[in-house]
Amino acid sequence: MKLSNLIFLFVLFVVAITRAQDNIKSFDFKKGEVLDIILLSQTQNAEELFARYKKTAFPVAFEYSYQLQPGFGITKLTLGTNKVNAFLFGKWSNLEKRKGFLNNIAKRVPDFHQQRRKLFPYFALTYYEMNDDLKFDVDTSKFNVATALWNNPYRKDTSFFKKWIAAVKKFGGTIIVTLENGTSPLGYYYNADVLCIVEWQNENAFQAFAKKHPLSFYEPLRNVHQFVIQ
Repeated sequence: MKLSNLIFLFVLFVVAITRAQDNIKSFDFKKGEVLDIILLSQTQNAEELFARYKKTAFPVAFEYSYQLQPGFGITKLTLGTNKVNAFLFGKWSNLEKRKGFLNNIAKRVPDFHQQRRKLFPYFALTYYEMNDDLKFDVDTSKFNVATALWNNPYRKDTSFFKKWIAAVKKFGGTIIVTLENGTSPLGYYYNADVLCIVEWQNENAFQAFAKKHPLSFYEPLRNVHQFVIQ
């Protein structure tokens, strides 16, 4: 994806939050709020399509308490086949509001889903209701890797993820956030059993870990999607 198009994505979808350290992206969710994870790719030269989408869909989302959050570009796909360009976060005040938007947006904007399909060749969504307060920072000056893991129902190993996390820490990785028990609405499925972001000091540190612990070799996994965010 051209740099100009990536910048266009961020200008459209992410509110630029000025902080003391520009490389730090901060997130703060309270118990009961809902965290969205969105992965998408965008149609080229889509300014006109997005202008209509922004005019029709965004006001309804804001009415239902939606708040834009910092987002990330995807710079490299390390495992999996979903070649998407952006990894975005969103926030809703509670689960009722989140479901209310999903249940009513097509009534308010009849061509909402058609607009999305034209604008985004790939659009996947998972949302998580916060059981506790959640606060975390992502330092984009570091090498950050997002990993989505789906368990193999025929070879389920409940200890697998704990073992993998222990190996990550042993190799110097820092777990930034772990998300489980998500929900994906019909048509936008991306409901991994576990999704986490790991911070590495640099790419060499990550590659050393990946070489020693290749996820593709783990039988308890049904699927994996892993990518570098910045």
